Amino acid sequence: MNLLVIEQCSEFGGVQQNLLEFLSTLRNGGWTIEIGHPGNAALEARAHHLQIPTHRVAYVPGRPAAALWTVATPLLAWQIRRLALRSRADILYVNSAHLLPACAMAELHLPLLFHCPAYMGPGALRTLAGTALGRMEAWVAGPCEFVAAPWREFVPESRVSVIHDGVPGPDGHPRPSASGPPHVGCIGRISPEKGQHYFVAAAARIHEKLPACRFTIYGSPRRNNRDAAVYDSEIRADAAGLPVNFAGWVDDVYSCLAELDLLLAPSNGYESSTRVILEAFASGVPVIAFPSGGIPEIVKSGVNGLLTRDVDDMARRAVELLTGDARRLIHMAHTARATWLRRFRPEQNHRQILHLLETMTPVNT
Repeated sequence: MNLLVIEQCSEFGGVQQNLLEFLSTLRNGGWTIEIGHPGNAALEARAHHLQIPTHRVAYVPGRPAAALWTVATPLLAWQIRRLALRSRADILYVNSAHLLPACAMAELHLPLLFHCPAYMGPGALRTLAGTALGRMEAWVAGPCEFVAAPWREFVPESRVSVIHDGVPGPDGHPRPSASGPPHVGCIGRISPEKGQHYFVAAAARIHEKLPACRFTIYGSPRRNNRDAAVYDSEIRADAAGLPVNFAGWVDDVYSCLAELDLLLAPSNGYESSTRVILEAFASGVPVIAFPSGGIPEIVKSGVNGLLTRDVDDMARRAVELLTGDARRLIHMAHTARATWLRRFRPEQNHRQILHLLETMTPVNT
């Protein structure tokens, strides 16, 4: 089978990591794969390491009203059509709603899987993308019901699937119980929706109760993004005087988790199930999160983690976990890891996506 993947993001993150892990499985299974992307150098390098050819394609901005959108979309449609014909693609795989109008404009009449990584709110872009999905009779897969549900307005129920993300887990066994002062972390791209400002606020409250506690923010803002740079400066200013370390971007997330006693995930608004929570589960690191987006579909409060209503509640529950009966912390960590083993390994995710791709493909191809 020949698969043409069209990727939107020009920077590397969890979505792209998930994609490459799956494509590696497909390639090992005999699939031929090519990727079109708008200049994601990290994805390009890692794809070449997997011997997957990549091609530069037009970038389509997220706002349909932008003048660039009206130019980039027809150009991208032409590029997709050319790549699909040249690679003799059997299936198109797209992981951004911004790309769907261009895919419809390409008029290839090929099966298309829209593997949507994040929630898209109502508005012009969702209407454009949904209309394109309906026109192409496409399939949709989302990492949680929260993300997948809006697309049922545009495609039949039978063509919408919830396929939870999977993560490979750390090498060896989960981290041993740590000695010394407790260490609390937050991992993810530095961006308002990831909630690092809430993490700093919670750290201030925890610090009042546990002065020896250490805090680390792992991540960096998007490059060449003024709003992200401003946000980064704001949270650094808020953290002044607190024992908060800014570690920057770290490729090996499990090396970060091995240092932590507790992960806070204060994502707000429209988060999906967020990969880092699954990685914490796999590492045996307890998680306290806000009940944003699809997170309650993953974190069962009081069982494999804790869901909290606000910063004060997050800080209070963190102090209780870190100072209370150690058996509760250990039990929660073991239950989280058992959840990962049962539901969130990559083999399970890959098997379900592969089954969907095979379902989409006519028998005579």
